[in-house]
Amino acid sequence: MHSPATRPYIDFQAVSKSFGSHTVLDQVSFNVMPGETVCILGRSGVGKSVSLQHIMGFLKPDSGRVIVAAEDVTNYDERELERIRKKVTMVFQNGALFDSLTVGENVAFPLRERGDLSDEETAQIVEGLLEMVGVRAMRDLLPSDLSTGMKRSVAIARALAAQPEAVLYDEPTTMVDPLQAQLLGDLIAKLKLQLKLTSVVVTHDMRLAQKLADRIVFLHEARVLFFGTPSEMEHSQESVVREFLHLDSYGPGDVGGN
Repeated sequence: MHSPATRPYIDFQAVSKSFGSHTVLDQVSFNVMPGETVCILGRSGVGKSVSLQHIMGFLKPDSGRVIVAAEDVTNYDERELERIRKKVTMVFQNGALFDSLTVGENVAFPLRERGDLSDEETAQIVEGLLEMVGVRAMRDLLPSDLSTGMKRSVAIARALAAQPEAVLYDEPTTMVDPLQAQLLGDLIAKLKLQLKLTSVVVTHDMRLAQKLADRIVFLHEARVLFFGTPSEMEHSQESVVREFLHLDSYGPGDVGGN
């Protein structure tokens, strides 16, 4: 048994999930320690985003256990999951911003939901978060005025406004230009150092994983083919892992999410 100090913050224990006859996760096991960043790597359609949806409780496993915030959430109802989602927040691939609210209002939304801050305190926190993610000048713009990369930065600021213990990122660099991808990677790395957040990053981008990951889960055909450090992955003799690393060295092509 882990002691409380070393207990995983997130723990997948032999999780399986199928949609009809299609198995998306097959006995998947990995864990994320408090303050650690784990990247889930693999090609499109191997269950990467589905893993995040299990952590958030949007999906339930067919078998296995899902531990989040050191609690077994496998059979939690929506009310119990809402409590967990105050600790664990997700930055969706599309940003999931409110179209009719400005950038500043989007980031203020979780703060207003709390109901314990004055307008002045809220404004100060919003200003600080927008500064931290590098979009302070865009405070009064609408999401429709922003590039995909900027929307992701705003979504990260809004996620941080909820003061979570953990953040899940779903393909943060997909569909953005290389410079913006590098900036987003730098931002996530900075937040890890400054805020000591527990993070899970779903990506197909090996460069991003090498920049961020303490450990990497490599999914292939619904199973965990590799789980270890980036350096251990570089030396893996698994042919599929080697092929992935070799192809990725040619440059990041967008192969989509999931």
